[in-house]
Formats: sequence, C-alpha cells, structure tokens
Amino acid sequence: MAVISERSNAATMEGTRDIVASRVFDAPRELVFRMWIEPEHIAQWWGPRGFTNTIHSMDVRPGGEWNFIMHGPDGSDYKNKIVYGAIEPPSRLTYRHVTGPVFDVEVTFDDRDDKTEVSVRMTFESAEVRDRTANEFGAVEGLQQTLERLEERVTQESMQPFVISRTFDAPRELVYRTWTDSEHLAKWWGPKGATIVQLDNDLQRGGVMHYGMRMPDGLEIWGKWVYREITPPRRLVFVSSFSDPERGVTRHPLAGEWPLETLTTLDFEEDGGKTTVTVTWVPIRATETERKAFDGNRASMTNGWSGTFEQYGNYLGSVQS
Repeated sequence: MAVISERSNAATMEGTRDIVASRVFDAPRELVFRMWIEPEHIAQWWGPRGFTNTIHSMDVRPGGEWNFIMHGPDGSDYKNKIVYGAIEPPSRLTYRHVTGPVFDVEVTFDDRDDKTEVSVRMTFESAEVRDRTANEFGAVEGLQQTLERLEERVTQESMQPFVISRTFDAPRELVYRTWTDSEHLAKWWGPKGATIVQLDNDLQRGGVMHYGMRMPDGLEIWGKWVYREITPPRRLVFVSSFSDPERGVTRHPLAGEWPLETLTTLDFEEDGGKTTVTVTWVPIRATETERKAFDGNRASMTNGWSGTFEQYGNYLGSVQS
C-alpha cells in the first residue's frame, strides 16, 4: 500500500476548547492503529518536524501510562506523561496528557474502502488554555506536522523503501550546505553526466526547488522538490517529481509507469569528521502499477544514485581543495 490521499484537512481550532484534524491514509486501519500503540513505530513520527523521542515506558491499556521525552530541534527536552483511557482496536483510543498543558485526546480510525480516516480531537480545560497552547507552542501546526510524519511512517511501513548511503570525508555542516545552497547544487546535482541549466531553491517548509538539467544525449529533463521538513544540518524531507519549465508535475519522460510523486528523506550523520548521507525513497499516492514500476527498477535507481553520489563527491573534493 502507499500513502495518504490528498483528501486531507489541515488542523484547526474548533468551538471554544478544541483543536481538531483529520487525514485519510491509503492503508488498512489495523496498520495505522498499530502506528499509535507500538513504541518502535510511534517514536519515529510523534511530534512536530525536527523532534525526536525517547520512550521510557508505554503501557497501552486503560489506566496505563506512556512516559517519554521529546527532544526539540534546538536541544530542549520536554518531559511528557500520558494516561490512557479507552483502547478499542482498531477503531478508537483516548488519553489524557497530564503534564502541562493538560488536555484530553480522542483518536478515531474509520475504514474508508481499504483506506483509513484518522480524526484527532484535542480538548483543553478552557478556551484560554487552548488559545495559549496554540499561540505559544504552535499546537495547531504541530498537530498537522505530526500527522504528516505519521503519513511518512505509514508509507515506509506499507512498502519497502529504496535506501542508499555514501560516506564523504567532510564535516556535516559543509555537506549539508552543499546539498541545500543553490549555487552549490547547480554545479553537481543530477545523474552522472547531467548538466544543470536552471535551478531555483526556496529552502523552507512548503518551498520548492525547481530545476532543469541536460543529459549527455541532449535531452532536457525538469524536476522539482516540495519541502516538508528542513532540520539543519541533519535532515531534509521533500516530495519529488518530474516537472516542466512551468513547475507542473509531469510523468517521467522515458518511463510512463513511474510514480508521479515520491517521498525522499535525506539524513546526514557525522562520525569522526566524516558524513554519511542516507537517501530513503518511496512512492506516495501511487497506483499498483506505479508501485510495481518502482519495485522493478531498484537496480537502475542504485545506478542513478551512485552516479549522483560520484558527481557530488568530485564536486565536494573541488570545494575542499
């Protein structure tokens, strides 16, 4: 299965005390429900962009407790304690967030013809607490980002992603900068032998990198990234697609069954002054035909990314010399 339909609602404030959101996932509700109750899964997606989690205990039963620490992108730690209410697999769960601010949450999982609609309702003790939480902590946007991260986790769990890594003899800050700065990208991005003819990069959440490249045989190919997460210097997440000079979303010019959109995660990990770049790549909103095309082309993906890494490594060497 692939992920989420575009029929998704942004998180909003509702009534006097609530924050609500819903999202439709292209996955069975048993799988989506498991993402909420199994620590090895929820630790990977819980919280807004840039947050990570350390789970100390998770007792998913009525009256059970979930104790964990959320680590913010600025290095701040936030202790959290949740007490579960109703646990009704795979259709419903409720819990109370008892560390300030206090609020109650109901999550429902509705079957929609082999898809799953997840609805979340956060109810605060008063309108004042709700509004303060929204204004000071960005709770509305935070809920939206959390569900986006769940989407990505469901995607990777539903279909085996393509993963490839390379280690470069350079500090992470330099590697990250040369993967995000337009002037650097224009000098190396693309398969081996490709030449960038145009590149614009709006490096912000929701921003677009749009580029055109000329292949060795003269064919021009356009592409774009739409950024979902930017966590310097350790992670980028974006939706990638083929494009045209007008920034549309188009089919692969040489492979019509290739997925229209793919989700790309770039992780940058430093160890001993060297940086490992890991690419995790998976289709989103894909048909069965597109998923098969993706699965059937893993060898060519390996060759393509290996050529890109080679081109990047050569450029990185020139920057350091």
